[in-house]
Amino acid sequence: MTPVARALWFIESRVECGATLAEIAHFAGVSRYHLCRAFGEATGRSVMRYVRARRLTLAARQLADGAPDILTVALDAGYGSHEAFTRAFREQFALTPEAVRTRRNIEALTLVEPIRMGEPAFIELAPPRFESHGALLVAGLGERYRFETNHGIPAQWQRFIPHIGHMPGQVGMITYGVCCNSDGSGNFDYVAGVEVTSFDDVPEDFGRVRIPARRYAVFTHHHVATMRGAMRTIWTRWLPASGHEVADAPDFERYDERFDPATGTGAIEIWLPLAR
Repeated sequence: MTPVARALWFIESRVECGATLAEIAHFAGVSRYHLCRAFGEATGRSVMRYVRARRLTLAARQLADGAPDILTVALDAGYGSHEAFTRAFREQFALTPEAVRTRRNIEALTLVEPIRMGEPAFIELAPPRFESHGALLVAGLGERYRFETNHGIPAQWQRFIPHIGHMPGQVGMITYGVCCNSDGSGNFDYVAGVEVTSFDDVPEDFGRVRIPARRYAVFTHHHVATMRGAMRTIWTRWLPASGHEVADAPDFERYDERFDPATGTGAIEIWLPLAR
């Protein structure tokens, strides 16, 4: 059973009482950082947003069944007040708890049902090489995403392309897609950028990320259209079986002269940071 499958089993076994990120990661046998990334790559969802959505779905069913006390439902769902529960419920379903209880049905709600992990869509990847890399400064366009909204990354690259070759202090023409600053809610920063000598002259509205010296597992992939499958394969199949532990540090895609941005084909290197 993969760490993601173990995490899903644990979440569903405790859905009525809830589980923290630390508890889920401990049961899955990986770090919290590893779990957040692997869960997102495997399911397209942020782990703790999934936990909250599952509990709110149970709450919605209780309300539609005519629960007499909304505060009791709120407390059972892990919220300390009627107001906090109402905000979260409206954000999830675009209706208030009172409206659902009054209507006595959930037909208008998009409920979040348990994820059933079948055989994930893996792709074939050559074994990685292992390489140490020195510190790296990357500047470019940065955006904040979560796994449910990261479909905006291709458009982000299109906006950045005109800046390639014109960034102050740019080093070479290699481009980088850097994933960093992840949090426990499944949010992360993605910077589409280039290496620079310093951040001193980089425009204020551009993203910046300082990547420390580290050892990496480096995978070579060959088409952006199947990048999601490559990342899923690395995080949910290769890494658990490898005996390596991922570092809570930026990971990145590296695009050199072998990559053709017009077709999305050619060598794409995926650099996964390893714990020391």
